[in-house]
Amino acid sequence: MADLFGDGDAVADNGHRPLADRLRPRSLGEVIGQDQVLGPDGPLTVMLASGALSSLIFWGPPGVGKTTIARLLADETDLHFVQISAIFSGVPELRKVFDAAKLRRRQGKGTLLFVDEIHRFNKAQQDGFLPHMEDGTILLVGATTENPSFELNAAVLSRAQVLVLERLPHDDLERLAQRAEQELGKPLPLQPDAREALLEMADGDGRALLNLIEQVTAWKGDAPLDKPGLSKRLMRRAAQYDKGGDSHYNLISYLTL
Repeated sequence: MADLFGDGDAVADNGHRPLADRLRPRSLGEVIGQDQVLGPDGPLTVMLASGALSSLIFWGPPGVGKTTIARLLADETDLHFVQISAIFSGVPELRKVFDAAKLRRRQGKGTLLFVDEIHRFNKAQQDGFLPHMEDGTILLVGATTENPSFELNAAVLSRAQVLVLERLPHDDLERLAQRAEQELGKPLPLQPDAREALLEMADGDGRALLNLIEQVTAWKGDAPLDKPGLSKRLMRRAAQYDKGGDSHYNLISYLTL
């Protein structure tokens, strides 16, 4: 489920791996949620079945699987996966990516280029993708939390299909929590009311839920926590959880309902 960067396989066996990385799906069938795009009649399922995967723009909030699905699409189509972030990449980095993709193509290997926060590229930079999309050098998969109609070039949008990824509903968050319990080999030390509060705090963000679960399972104690007990523990950590402060108040409001 994690939108993590770099090669997770490079982590030493005895090193700490975040729970989100340990639970990363290994196939599209393991992805929790997003049935509107991954279900039997979903657009990604139809594209893969027909062997006609097109460039894509994933539009949705954080923590709903945009990066994970892009990685798995590369695996499904035997494309080399390259990930960049528009926050940290500029023209020189893009040029290197395109040059490497051209070389790879001459060697008979395609490239799926995943661009996180693609809306942060300006219009001229977005135009730079077009010739490489048109000649097949790259298959572009962009991710954005902003409305693509307002933030992306019409030319890019005309060459890519926009797919909306949604916040995970309660049932999917519960499935994810159960998967975490299986990985950890123990139930969450929470009473039912506290467990419900924890799911609410995640606000549809699977990665946030797994981060919260890691905090909860690290606490020492014999008895499962009730909602007030969870409130005391998480409120002390809320400032670390979101330095911007918004989640601090969200956590308080969920726990005081």
